[in-house]
Amino acid sequence: MSAETTETAITLYRLQACPYCERVVRKLQEYDLLYRSRFVEPVHSERNVVKRISGKRTVPAIVDERTGVTMSESGNIVEYLDDTYGRGGDE
Repeated sequence: MSAETTETAITLYRLQACPYCERVVRKLQEYDLLYRSRFVEPVHSERNVVKRISGKRTVPAIVDERTGVTMSESGNIVEYLDDTYGRGGDE
């Protein structure tokens, strides 16, 4: 394994107790991916940090520094993680 294993390449922007965010967390754990959680403002209109990185204020959102991908929407994120780190993407 590369030095990537000691670094956290994925940042997950999320809310506490958000079922869509938990769906992404489960997928990250399934692939043993190290990630850092950034908990954001519960008030939608105040999630400026998320808007800066993804163009939207919705969570979950991820930034994968390894691939340069930034995205939101749990279904899209789960599909991306499957394709990149799961069944189709082990390098």
